[in-house]
Formats: sequence, C-alpha cells, structure tokens
Amino acid sequence: MNRQRLHGLVRKEFLQILRDPSAIAIAFVLPVFLLLLFGYGVSLDAHHVPLAVVVDQPTAQTSSFIGGLQQSDFFDPRPYPTIVAARAALMRRKVTGIVWLRGDFSRDILAGKTAPVAVWVDGVDANNANILQGYLQGMWQNWLQSQADQAGQPLTVPVVAESRIWFNPALRSRDFLVPGLIALIMTLIGALLTALVVAREWERGTMEALMASPVTMGEILLGKLAPYFVLGMGGMLLSVAMAVRLFAVPLIGSFWLLLACSALFLLVALSMGLLISTLAKNQFVAAQVAVIVTFLPAFILSGFIFDINSMPAAVQFLTHIVAARYYVAILQTLFLAGNVWPVVLSNSAALVLMALLFFGIARRKSRKRLD
Repeated sequence: MNRQRLHGLVRKEFLQILRDPSAIAIAFVLPVFLLLLFGYGVSLDAHHVPLAVVVDQPTAQTSSFIGGLQQSDFFDPRPYPTIVAARAALMRRKVTGIVWLRGDFSRDILAGKTAPVAVWVDGVDANNANILQGYLQGMWQNWLQSQADQAGQPLTVPVVAESRIWFNPALRSRDFLVPGLIALIMTLIGALLTALVVAREWERGTMEALMASPVTMGEILLGKLAPYFVLGMGGMLLSVAMAVRLFAVPLIGSFWLLLACSALFLLVALSMGLLISTLAKNQFVAAQVAVIVTFLPAFILSGFIFDINSMPAAVQFLTHIVAARYYVAILQTLFLAGNVWPVVLSNSAALVLMALLFFGIARRKSRKRLD
C-alpha cells in the first residue's frame, strides 16, 4: 500500500464527485427531501378523523359528550339525523367511524346505570381502526371522569389502569420514523453511490488505465471508498441536525456513540455497494441491484415502519441478514432511550461481522485483470 498513490486515487475520486452533480444530490439533497417528506407528510398518528355522530334525543349530557369530541384534535365530528344515514356515509367512506347515542343514554346516566355508546369503525385500515377505537375509549373514560367530578362523586370502575409510556411519552410517530429514516438515507448514499463507482469505470473504459498503472487493487478499492465514506458521514450529520433541530426529535444517547455506530453501518453499506459494483459492470444493472438488494429490504424488513415481531417467523428470520435492521435498532435506542449498551453492543457486533464478510467477498472478487 503506497500512501502517495492512494492519495492520488482519493483526490481523483473527489474531483470526479465534484464533476458529477448526481453524487452531491444523493448525498445532501436527497436526505433533506426524504426527511421533509417523512417528517411532515407521513404520520402514523390519527388527527381530525371524520366521525359521524347520531343523537336520538339531544340533552345536556349528550351535548357535553359531543363537546368533548369537538374539542379533541383527534376527531372531526359530523352530525347525522339517523343511524341509517350515518351507516350510508360509512359505506361511502365519507366518515371513518360512527358514534351513536341512543335515546336512553341520558336516562341511564342520570339513574347511575351503565350507558353504552354504540361505535362503528371502518376496519379496512386495521391499524387506523385500532388507533381510532383507542382514542374513542380514552375520550369516553375522560368524559365519565369529568361527569363524576362535577357530581362530586368518585368514578366507580372495577379496574383502574395506570399506564406509563416510556421512551416516547408524547406518542409522536415522527419521533419513531425520523431516526429510522436515517438508516434508509445511509443505505442509499453508501450502497447506491458505491455500486455505481466501479461499474462506471468499466463503462467509460478508464478501468483498463487503472489496471495498467502500478497501483494495487487494494489501493483502487480504498481510493474509491474513502470519498464516499466522507459523503455518507456528511449526509448523516445533516440528517441528525435536521432531526434534532427541525423536527425536535430528542437525542438522549451519546452523539459520539451515534457517530461511531453510523460509521460502522456506513462501512457495511459501502462494502455491499462495492460488492455489487464488482459483479455488475453496467451502471444501470448495478443501480437496479442496489435498490432491490439494499434499499427495499431496509425499507420493509428493518423495523423502520413495520414491527418485526408482528411478521411471520420465516420473515423474521430473513430480517437477520438485513444490515439496516441492526442500525435502526441502534438509532431508535440512542435517540429515544439513551445508551442502552446491551442493545448497542449486540447490534454493533452484527454490523462488524457483516462489514468483514462483505469486504472479504468484494476483495476476493476483485482481481487486477481485464477478463
């Protein structure tokens, strides 16, 4: 390994990056676009859900209950004269749910009896249906408590649940999505850009010139990876800054530990991209393979959006070969829980093994020959 030759290769690659605006765009513009898109446009929370409300006999109690729905940010209550009209609106998907207060609602409340509230929820989107059902149940409990407080009587409930929410007490889906999104950004920067490097050299015919030069294959590989490592870490720092400053996602753990784990995952992504580029000598093929092999598994099987524990056993086993799974676990832990060392160390060890494996295969497949 000659230091002077390596320095020349790294400088050459940096100059090539500066001449290629697409690399700069993927490293810095794409993270901003994805963070803005997911931070502002994608949410797993339910807000202003259209809700049909049917009241058979309006009274002070029903008005109080409906007022609670109107004051909540979760619901957009819309009055309907009959339950038949409300069901028709639910069938046409004009509303997501129905709340029906029957004629005996106020009478049972005043008599101290149980006054059931009929609720229909559109279950086409099962996740949204469960969220809406939980919101309605919580609102119902709060209304019963307020009625008991106004009457000066304790609320009689057989079981009282005292729940505490750890790590994300505000229950903001943004705090969960944004850290995982950093893993997708790092995968794109590391794997996609690197996958195009060697393939581009073969397409342009410059690889033959490198093969004829006195540089070794190890120097060629390091000279190409070093600039993209710098680009990847720059994109990561930009993403973390936007997550903390723009979206107010808390970073409870150590920033330096986050930096070290990110560098480790970036090495895995770079090695995967390098392996793809050594096997595919066409940029189009390399890009397609990189998206299919790295980005799509990182999006679907990493726990970024879909809970791994809810997947079938065979798919859960398959997620263990997805590097982003381990990095997403580290990111969500460091951002929301702190330096939980068993989680960080176990997932970091998996990333180290994957980096060594992919680098070893890529180095073995790389030979200084033209065939």
